[in-house]
Formats: sequence, C-alpha cells, structure tokens
Amino acid sequence: MNIHEYQGKAILKSFGVRVQEGIVADTPEQAVEAAKKLKQEYNSDWVVIKAQIHAGGRGKGGGVKLAKNLDEVREKSEQIIGMQLITPQTGPEGKKVNKVLVAQDVYYPGESETKEFYVSVLLDRAKGRNIVMYSTEGGMDIEEVAEHTPHLIFKEEIDPKVGLQAFQARKIAFNLGLSGDAFKDMTKFIAALYKAYENTDSSMFEINPVLKTSDNKIMAVDAKVNLDDNGLFRHPDYAAMRDTSEEDPTEVEASKSNLNYVKLDGNVGCMVNGAGLAMATMDIIKIAGGEPANFLDVGGTANAETVKAGFNIILSDPNVKAILINIFGGIVRCDRVAQGVIDAYKEIGNIPVPIIVRLQGTNAVEAKKLIDESGLKVYSAILLKEAAALVTQVLEK
Repeated sequence: MNIHEYQGKAILKSFGVRVQEGIVADTPEQAVEAAKKLKQEYNSDWVVIKAQIHAGGRGKGGGVKLAKNLDEVREKSEQIIGMQLITPQTGPEGKKVNKVLVAQDVYYPGESETKEFYVSVLLDRAKGRNIVMYSTEGGMDIEEVAEHTPHLIFKEEIDPKVGLQAFQARKIAFNLGLSGDAFKDMTKFIAALYKAYENTDSSMFEINPVLKTSDNKIMAVDAKVNLDDNGLFRHPDYAAMRDTSEEDPTEVEASKSNLNYVKLDGNVGCMVNGAGLAMATMDIIKIAGGEPANFLDVGGTANAETVKAGFNIILSDPNVKAILINIFGGIVRCDRVAQGVIDAYKEIGNIPVPIIVRLQGTNAVEAKKLIDESGLKVYSAILLKEAAALVTQVLEK
C-alpha cells in the first residue's frame, strides 16, 4: 500500500528520523494558514508547496513550487490543487491533486554547502535480504544514475540474523563522503530509518533527497513509502492511511469483495483461482492470439457471489471482448463453481461477450455437464488447450 509523502514523514518522525517539517492542506486558505504556522514555529520565511500524489517526479510536472511570501503561497497552491499532474510515473493521464504539503524551507544559508543524497531501504528478493541502497547523487532519478553512473550507487546487505550493525551505518556515511557532525548524524539517520522500515512491515522506504543542511544536520526532505499489505493487520493505524482516490476504482471495488485484481490493456478478461494459474492463463490467452485485459484471482473459495463480483468488475472494462474463467477444483468443487457461474450469469442478465469456462479437478465432468445443459451462451472446456482454442474461436467471430 502506497502512502503520501506527509504520511511517510510522520512515520519516520515517530522513529526518530529528522524530517523536513510541513503541514498538509486541502485548500489554498489552509495552505496560507500552514505557512503562517511554519513561520512561527520554524522561522521559515519561504515555504515549498508540494503536490501529494502517489508518484515520483512531481517537480518535473510542476507539482513542487517555492513560495517566498503568503501571496505566493495562495497563488501557487491554487495552481497545484485540482491540477491533473503528469509525471514520468503517472502515465499520460496523470493524477488529480487533492491536497498539498506546505513544507519549511531547509535550504538556508550557513557555514557549509548543502548536499543531497539518495537513500532507500528495500528487500532484495533474489538474496532474501534487506538492503540499504544509497548514492551521492540525490535529487535525481535513481534509474538515470544507475544507467549512466552505476559506480555511484552503493548497496549494503543486512544479515537478518543480526540486523543493521553500527559499522554498516558508519560505512554508509563514509561512502557518502561525510565527516564530523554530518558523519555522526548520518549514522543516526540510517539506524533510525532502518528501524522504521522493519517495525512498520514496509516493502520500501525511499528518501530522495536526504539533505545535509548548511549546519550539518541530516534530514529527509521527501519520503516515498510502500507498506506491505500482508502486514497491515498488525498496523490498523497505518491501514487507515489508505487513500483510495489515488487507486484505480475497479481495483478498489475488487478489494471490497476480497478479489485480487489488476487492470491491464488487453481484450480478454480472465477469472482464475490462484495467482500461479492466473499467470499461466494469461500466457494461454497470449498464445491464442488475444491480450489479457486483467489479472483476477478469486482465491480458493470461488462461489456465486465472488463469480458475480468478478463478472461485474471485468465487464466494467469496455475493451473486453471475451471472458475466460479458469478454475482448478482443489479446495472448491468444480460443480459448485459451475453452478455459481450459471447463477451469476442469470442474475446479471444479458452479458454481451462470450464466456469460456474451463474447470479441472474435483467433479470437473459434472461441472461441464452443468454448463452444457444450462442453455446459456457459455463455452465449456476441461483441457487448457481446449480453452485456448475456444478463445481463438470467439475472437475471430
């Protein structure tokens, strides 16, 4: 689950990570009041207005602006709130900005120069270990740094038996070229950041940039956080941070029915039980000459209600020209699924696209008989290659 920058910073701050302070605002008027409070509490004459969407590269799309007085705070907040912000991570359709973060200016003059770094904590799935990935090239797209100057990206593996060690935090600060107070502060920053990552059951904490201020303090100026959905039951306060307005409406609707759904760009909708079988089904659709319109895993207990919910979600996509239902009857009997398909079909009414149902496993023969004798416009199959042939057949019509 992705969360907003201001929410990620609040989590970081609760674990002792120094962050760029800010106040979230839904309207230009609230943004002005937020700027006044920052002036009082942090003596911040200038503030940064930052669009809050679940995507990076906001500055490139005009979603981050510096305001030097209250009039500019109002003006630039009006420009950002309600805009359709397009960044390299949103796609061409962009995302609507519903709120902004009014943040203190931390690039103040001092005895030394400011410096930006990149630091993230994430799981290296190939090695089964958490890693701290970091670079001296903060404030830039890390993908570009990796492509053009890979020698400037460092990785520190964390042994799960002992966790992050003090010498590793010092090594990171050394590789970033720090010394003195900034070196000491960076070691504390890394330790607190890793603690936040582990204790929140996160899959990623990305801070870009991490700033060394002119008075040698280390702080998070941004925060891109992804929380592991599977761990949210332990963190109801974090689960409450979910912003469904940032998600695909059909994916939100699917989650209400406990369906795992991801929209794709193809023309064949698929409804499957089990993630592995869903991937294989998508491959079969490709081989048959179609393109999968979605990933939809109904789980191991498919019944009339889940099948009906799956139909409604798939049919909400106007690009769908056919639906392939592929169920392996292990936990659930195939004849029960077949009856669920029939009941859902009758309840929904006229379904405008052909439906191929492939049921294999417990009571597969009985299930095929139910489908064949239902009188509905449903094609049945037992073998996967038969289902693939039917997909080709209906697409050619």
